[in-house]
Amino acid sequence: MDKVRIGIIGIGTMGSAHARYIAAGEIPNAELTAVCDINPKRLEWAKNNFGESVQLFENAKDLFESKSVDGVMIATPHYDHPPLAIEAFNHGLHVLIEKPAGVYTRQVKEMNEVAKKSGKVFGIMYNQRTNPIYQKLRDLVKSGELGDIKRIIWIITDWYRSQSYYDSGGWRATWAGEGGGVLINQCPHNLDLWQWICGMPVRIRAFCSYGKYHDIEVEDDVTAYMEYENGATGVFVTTTGDAPGTNRLEITGDRGKVVVEDGKLTFWRLRVSERQFNREYKGGFGSPECWKCEIPVYGQETAHQGITENWVNGILKGTPLLSPGEEGINGLTISNAMHLSSWLDDWVKLPIDEDLYYEKLKEKIENSTFRKDAAEDIVLDVDGTY
Repeated sequence: MDKVRIGIIGIGTMGSAHARYIAAGEIPNAELTAVCDINPKRLEWAKNNFGESVQLFENAKDLFESKSVDGVMIATPHYDHPPLAIEAFNHGLHVLIEKPAGVYTRQVKEMNEVAKKSGKVFGIMYNQRTNPIYQKLRDLVKSGELGDIKRIIWIITDWYRSQSYYDSGGWRATWAGEGGGVLINQCPHNLDLWQWICGMPVRIRAFCSYGKYHDIEVEDDVTAYMEYENGATGVFVTTTGDAPGTNRLEITGDRGKVVVEDGKLTFWRLRVSERQFNREYKGGFGSPECWKCEIPVYGQETAHQGITENWVNGILKGTPLLSPGEEGINGLTISNAMHLSSWLDDWVKLPIDEDLYYEKLKEKIENSTFRKDAAEDIVLDVDGTY
């Protein structure tokens, strides 16, 4: 194989964006050969934009059996990610799924098992892993430059969404259609980066507000507290209701503090570790000598195209994936724990009780009295978003 034939399942807001850059030749050694959507108007859009070279399918099964693709990108509503991925693997296809990996970890665990058995290349669209700032931050933490982690604070409130955004799709911001709000839609990126850089916490206490700023039934405001096995703590604050919002990630270790904000990575580096200074210093008032360092960051964020190209190279050349699909369960575990903690009004230990989470989610769906006015789904422009 010298070129990967790609099919896209779901050509709404994100799927159509992926289709455009692949069809435009922005991914070397890849071509768009098929799209699938249950909405005839989206297929008509694809026909008008891509011509006869791209096959159109009304259901995924026909696409899988068509022999027209080597791999598929899945950009459907969240609940469909695992079952469609499983079916694709069973048809011998490579898979790249949009975030999140799924809505609940039980279904994602099954997907990961099938992926492993298939031997196919499995990626997930965690495109913020291509950001050189987060790559450098991860290097600082993993190399031990920051010492033992003591505290993580991420205020990520620049996910502002208007009511019109939520009204753009009948499935959006519903338990049955999306499976959650800001945690499952916007914050999979942040929660993935959190665990990718700092690892997984051992227990979580979260406070979620449902429909606080919008006419929706799911969470649009969250504050969560996390604890780690080594005693480190974390605070995660997010919302889609703040304007202007903030995006500030601060990680403190015993050798200093690093802050990511406004596109800069700043390291306040201690000359000796705080723990050593605490043991040895005899002067009463005082603190370790500290150097403020602007950490140089090289390279450009390649975003969605970067993850897609990496996946294609994984298929053709065996290139290691920056964002392996199997890792999608980690950030989802954190968001599931936050939901469950809020529902139970209590601490939740990780790994979570998957069966309990699923039962509580079903209760949310079955007891929902929220109704959206019937309206045609609107495809939004994602340029400038992340």
